[in-house]
Amino acid sequence: MHDIPDIKPRWAEDLPETPKWQSHGDSVLIDTPWMQVTRHPATAPTGAAADYQVVRPKNVGTGVLPLHEDGTVTLVGQHRFSLMRYSWEMPEGGAPMDEDPFDAVRRELAEEAGLTAEHWRAALDMDLSNSITDERAMTWVAWGLSAVPVDPDPTEVIVSVRVPFRDLLAEIERGAVRDSLTVATAYKAYHMAREGVLPAALAQAMLGA
Repeated sequence: MHDIPDIKPRWAEDLPETPKWQSHGDSVLIDTPWMQVTRHPATAPTGAAADYQVVRPKNVGTGVLPLHEDGTVTLVGQHRFSLMRYSWEMPEGGAPMDEDPFDAVRRELAEEAGLTAEHWRAALDMDLSNSITDERAMTWVAWGLSAVPVDPDPTEVIVSVRVPFRDLLAEIERGAVRDSLTVATAYKAYHMAREGVLPAALAQAMLGA
């Protein structure tokens, strides 16, 4: 379900490819319910011998930017262990490889933000930090929002806030919102609003035009 076809961008279809990496087997260094770390004797595109390690998450990252009809968005805040700092983000989570990511992201919207959405549009399908991990992330924007009970994970203490979309862009610009999925999806939502992909009234409220 989650295989990504090896398709070149249109502007690169007639350009030659550079030499590829070669893997000569693998061994598992770490195996948890959430990820593996694999080690590979390898040959680099230059022909040099290499010892390569790859982090392989067992979930597809998902996220959704909830767009309210008045041009505001709902964000959630929580303390992130890996960075040991607070992070403001759109609702996000992981989809196990045997689950449809769209089902997972709808669940996360309800659990973290207490929202359900009538309308959804795919925003991005990304490779994250692709020099050290094969992690994939998929994001959406959603509107036509209604309230439902929140149900965070047992390890989560989450605060939600509703702010103007333009304020989110400003906070990204000054470095206060740093989560990669949120940053990328916010800019994609801005592009979608500018290019007429979103309903006109919603786009006008988001852009303040």
